[in-house]
Amino acid sequence: MTTVHQPSISSVLQERRLVTAIPGPRSLELAKRREAAVAAGVTSVVPVFAERADGGVVVDVDGNSLIDLGSGIAVTSVGASNPAVVEASAAQAAAFTHTCFMVTPYEGYVAVAEKLNELTPGDHEKRTVLFNSGAEAVENAIKIARLSTGRDAIVAFDHAYHGRTNLTMALTAKSMPYKHNFGPFAPEVYRMPMSYPYRDTLGNDGVAAAQRAIGMMDKQLGADAIAAVVIEPIQGEGGFIVPAPGFLPTVARWCRDNGVVFIADEVQTGFARTGRWFASDHEGVVPDLITMAKGIAGGMPLSAVTGRAELLDAVHGGGLGGTYGGNPVACAAALASIEQMTVLDLPGRARSLETLIVGALTATAERLASQGREVIGDVRGRGAMVAVELVKAGGTEPDPHLAKSVAAAALAQGVIVLTCGTFGNVLRLLPPLVIGDELLGEALTILCDAIDSCAV
Repeated sequence: MTTVHQPSISSVLQERRLVTAIPGPRSLELAKRREAAVAAGVTSVVPVFAERADGGVVVDVDGNSLIDLGSGIAVTSVGASNPAVVEASAAQAAAFTHTCFMVTPYEGYVAVAEKLNELTPGDHEKRTVLFNSGAEAVENAIKIARLSTGRDAIVAFDHAYHGRTNLTMALTAKSMPYKHNFGPFAPEVYRMPMSYPYRDTLGNDGVAAAQRAIGMMDKQLGADAIAAVVIEPIQGEGGFIVPAPGFLPTVARWCRDNGVVFIADEVQTGFARTGRWFASDHEGVVPDLITMAKGIAGGMPLSAVTGRAELLDAVHGGGLGGTYGGNPVACAAALASIEQMTVLDLPGRARSLETLIVGALTATAERLASQGREVIGDVRGRGAMVAVELVKAGGTEPDPHLAKSVAAAALAQGVIVLTCGTFGNVLRLLPPLVIGDELLGEALTILCDAIDSCAV
């Protein structure tokens, strides 16, 4: 007998419901206010204004209920108003919202550090420091690596995305919109080729792809000049690229053998998203430092660097921190979110979602191919982090126009779908891990129909 998953208790009715065109009149009214008040450089994927959200649904100010396949970019894994997270956040806010951990510390920060030390890969002694955003976490991980090794060079990879600060823009591969005309960027950042099985001449040979990158590092830099290698175990904005088996372990082993700090950027892949607590777990990779954010705190701003005690403890007193880093309300939300992930077995739920999502998309790809419309070049991902790479029929040329058209068609029917990829041709699915099977199935039907109708 098949078990149908039902979402956890939510104050938001879990249904798709359209009462106006998208966007509706109230959203259009707010868009005018936004245009007059908000910087034009801040754009939004969906032209509606949210009023409520939880489970797998976002309700806009016009009363439309949209199925959410984006989770605020992999943030609201436990739901956007999970009762346990709401209760914990409210209780902490009633006690105090801020004292600054660097002035008057509090237990919540310590408790989050203890939990991250326990959950992250490896059984070595660890330390944790908390910040606000993923970019902050990555930047501080590099500070730690440089100080502890006494080296300067940092290696990142093709298709990488690590943030919008000056240093993390240097690490990020894609120019538009993240880097264009924002330079000059931080120095001593070097880019190496990534394993991209769908487009890589080395295909699914991850070891060979790793050796290619290692050979370039050895020749162009020399291991003794490299402080750290920073990599997303599954690349996010770059297109949900899952490196071929063996790539990550081989690079990590080379780092260990050469005293190079291996930094896993798990800002998007962490906290049950890929079917394990962390994507590094899939191949048994134990990072020296791991950066986290997004799904860590149910929507509250929090990030972290966790890693080997000797690396973090090498930093002088006062060298790490920040006014809001490890905010007490965000820490309370994180502890409640992690507890919900455990109680609801969200790593297991992510694996179930993978089966449903990949099954529907693969069937659609096969059906379109049988009709001579081979526009789905690749379906890939792990857990509830799945991508569809769209191409022009009969080849592998990226088709960003098709991706944009499909996302727009799905939205018109009440389904939020994000796009990404170096070439802008990838649909990325990041549903909340608490979404119900029926709601997800409805969204997938609409998405697959949108691909069908747009693939002319």
